[in-house]
Amino acid sequence: MFSNHAEVPSSDTVLADASSSGVVAGIASFSVEPAATATVIPTMEPPPRPLPPPLMPPPGKKSAPPPHPPLPPLSVRPGPVPPPPPKVAPVPRRLQEGSSSVRPPSIPGPNRAGSIRPDQSTDNDGPKTKLKPFFWDKVLANPDQSMVWHQINSGSFQFNEEMIETLFGYSAGKQKNGDDKKPAAIDTSPQHIQILDPKKSQNLAILLRALNVTVEEIRDALMEGNELPTELLQTLIKMAPTTDEELKLRLYAGEISCLGPAERFLKALVDIPFAFKRLDAMLFMGSLQEEISSIKNDFQTIEAACEELKNSRLFKKLLEAVVKIGNRMNDGTYRGGARAFKLDTLLKLADVKGADGKTTLLHFVVQEIVLSEGIRADRQAAPPPPGSVATPSDSGDRHRRLGLEVVSGLPSELENVKKAALLDADALAGTAAALGRGLLKTRSFLNGDMRSMEEEGGFHRALRSFVEDAEGGVTALLEEEKRAGLLVKKTVDFFHGEARKDEGLRLFGIVRDFLGMLEKACREVREAPATAARVDPERSTAGPRRQRPFPSIRGGRADSSSSDDGSP
Repeated sequence: MFSNHAEVPSSDTVLADASSSGVVAGIASFSVEPAATATVIPTMEPPPRPLPPPLMPPPGKKSAPPPHPPLPPLSVRPGPVPPPPPKVAPVPRRLQEGSSSVRPPSIPGPNRAGSIRPDQSTDNDGPKTKLKPFFWDKVLANPDQSMVWHQINSGSFQFNEEMIETLFGYSAGKQKNGDDKKPAAIDTSPQHIQILDPKKSQNLAILLRALNVTVEEIRDALMEGNELPTELLQTLIKMAPTTDEELKLRLYAGEISCLGPAERFLKALVDIPFAFKRLDAMLFMGSLQEEISSIKNDFQTIEAACEELKNSRLFKKLLEAVVKIGNRMNDGTYRGGARAFKLDTLLKLADVKGADGKTTLLHFVVQEIVLSEGIRADRQAAPPPPGSVATPSDSGDRHRRLGLEVVSGLPSELENVKKAALLDADALAGTAAALGRGLLKTRSFLNGDMRSMEEEGGFHRALRSFVEDAEGGVTALLEEEKRAGLLVKKTVDFFHGEARKDEGLRLFGIVRDFLGMLEKACREVREAPATAARVDPERSTAGPRRQRPFPSIRGGRADSSSSDDGSP
């Protein structure tokens, strides 16, 4: 095989030379290494042929590195310097007898599918699936300080990459579908010429579809005076075009089909003479009677409240009790000797506490009025059957029961007073005045703009008939307002004297609040033990009057007062 090469020392010569150095036994134990461990020194021409390739390891195995670095060549012909051997960590292994290769070091097995170790990088695996963001506040882990994050980062936790991409990834298919939907959202409807403000045009078009009304219906109503729903009239008036928009609509001479729905609708309206003034008049015509009826009922409620408050016998009796009890409590002070008080004082009765901390002055007033009204009701009732004898205890319980029924009925007796307290006098007066101004405006439109028209259509006739009938109703309403206001002032003066300023309906609000307190006090008195209200012998015997804490009230029970004899 090497006939054309230079002479190579035989193995016997090498062994003979090596025997003198004592390494024969060591060399004999190794298999013959590839020619890389020896250097061939060419000494003859022609040039040496390349050495045969070294023995290759079996597939999947790595060749063992040489145990020693190669010997330096003794002499080398001038030529290119061979590249240095690869840097491999020397791992000498003893070869078994008959073995021709070295087992390479074991390579760690791959992780389970989709899992990632903390020390494993996946930067070179290609682009990652984009996941949904997880918003948090990052903390800078201080390397000079022991923190829990140092232990966590070196842990062995692994997660499933495929699963997290499936659960929280942005799917390419979904993104594609989302991109495909965008062109579908583009409005492909034909573009119309817009004269109105875009938002105004859109709102009017939506309202017209919701109200389900046509231009022909509106045109017929404006020309013939046909009735239209109030909601529709209010909507059309709010959507009236500005002066500039109306001028543009009038001057438009193009195709009507090129206009938007709102523009087409308003274009048809502006061609009608005084279209939006007609709408105003129609709205007033449709709502006047309802407004008059509502306000008139409110004025009648106020008038009834004044009559109830001025003519209530029980309310006057209650005021009498408060005056007498209040003067007794203020006896000896500048507040004593009062003959009248403002009705606001009724709201302060619950603020005065008794010695027990529970009973208020209002409770005491109610108890006294209950007993007084119970005796009066017992007198007016049918006489007891002959031979029946009632004990003082039975009489006291009967008087208490009858008196509670009477006093508890005061809120029902003043029902209109409570209703009037909910009204606003200024709002009522303002509404009545607005109706008067509306009538004047409608009459001016009838006698002005409509008269200038050559033809008299159905709308003109309907409007003239309405104005003639409405004048009487509005005039009567304004007179009712004056009468109610005068009656309220007289009622306030009846209780408070000459009022320097107009208190409006405040008086009814005070009485309403007091009636609520009275109802609560009556419930508490009814639930209280009945022994406190029983009649004691002193009430029916003529004892020293100075021993009676409230002589005026108790005397009134024995001798009927003028208020008791009044109307029930």
